[in-house]
Amino acid sequence: MKIGVLCLHGFTGGAYEIKSFSDYLDQHTEWTIYVPILSGHGEKLNLDLFTAEHWLMDAEIAYKRLLREVDEIFIVGFSMGGVIAMYLALRYKVKALVLLSPAARYIRTKQFAIDLNELLIDVIQGEYKENEFFKRYERKLVDVPVASFKEFTRLVHKVSPYYEKIKVPICIVQGDKDELVPYTTASYLYHKVASTKKLLITSPGGKHLICYCEDAEKWFQQVLDFLNSCIK
Repeated sequence: MKIGVLCLHGFTGGAYEIKSFSDYLDQHTEWTIYVPILSGHGEKLNLDLFTAEHWLMDAEIAYKRLLREVDEIFIVGFSMGGVIAMYLALRYKVKALVLLSPAARYIRTKQFAIDLNELLIDVIQGEYKENEFFKRYERKLVDVPVASFKEFTRLVHKVSPYYEKIKVPICIVQGDKDELVPYTTASYLYHKVASTKKLLITSPGGKHLICYCEDAEKWFQQVLDFLNSCIK
């Protein structure tokens, strides 16, 4: 049986957000790994002309393309990609889901306020370009149209009423220092879905870019073990 893994990046992001994990899967399995780039995303952002419907359609096309090459599909979704992954699981046959920092409810947390305050201090001192928060979110803070944020929110609202209809095996990985999506969101999602086989992994100290946290290699193996357990 041929296994495929569809990896979906987050809002304003690209393949680089999940590259360390997709590379890990590629190196430790014989599965086919596919990481499409959603419209307007990637290294150079061009979001103005694209909507939530475009991103959902991109994901559907990618799923169907991968299905032509494999027998079963796992879907890995980071942040907004996690929401899109759930959308696909509601419409198509999916072997299992892996949701990384899923933006099921996009709430700015206390950690975000702490990081933003540190950035403001660095701005005052003229050292903002070396600030870790600025480096991670410069494009979100500078280059993303307000209309695109609204499209992202609309996408979440389109899928969120149906979380409880998800029944496929699901693994959620969440950092407890995530500055964009609070841990309570992952916990909420874990209890909301109807899946009987599910796992919630916490990364102590992990922030939103969970694939690059200090303990990433540890949970990479945990997720791979979970996916292998889903193969009959």
